[in-house]
Amino acid sequence: MSTQLVILDRDGVINADSPDHIKNEAEWVALPGSLEAISRLNRAGNRVVIISNQSALGRGNMNMEQLNAIHQKLAAHLTQFGGNIDAVLFCPHTPEDNCACRKPKPGLYLELARRLGRSLAGVPAVGDKLSDLEAARAAGARPILVRTGNGRALEQSGQVPAGVPVYDDLRAAVTAMLAEKRA
Repeated sequence: MSTQLVILDRDGVINADSPDHIKNEAEWVALPGSLEAISRLNRAGNRVVIISNQSALGRGNMNMEQLNAIHQKLAAHLTQFGGNIDAVLFCPHTPEDNCACRKPKPGLYLELARRLGRSLAGVPAVGDKLSDLEAARAAGARPILVRTGNGRALEQSGQVPAGVPVYDDLRAAVTAMLAEKRA
């Protein structure tokens, strides 16, 4: 079985999101079925990478110790389901910084491709915001929208780019990905 890659946004895809940002481990709460879905991806031979905007760092609402604690909590809970995250790439900047790494720009996706020495063409990239979909598409990955987080509002706004599949949550998206892989 060849190893595949799946890219996930964090807030709104794996865990509940907040308009005030997830700033510490106490605020991090996994969405129902998300950790099991990541574990299913791993068992099917997939490497899972998170690419996430974390502007709470740039705004001074969170520090690196708090961000690391959030990711340690995610990893610990995921381990209970036999899953793991291979890497977390994040943008610490605010929108006003106009950096290359903040989604919707593809900088972190391109950095991942460089680190892995491979193209992201066709790699599934699951998000809940238009910026997730735009960054994935700009990097050649295959954007997928989930209705959790901001996804339902995006879908109802009619702004989902043509050809982007939409699923109720990460569990449903993973079920579809794994079925497609078997077909």
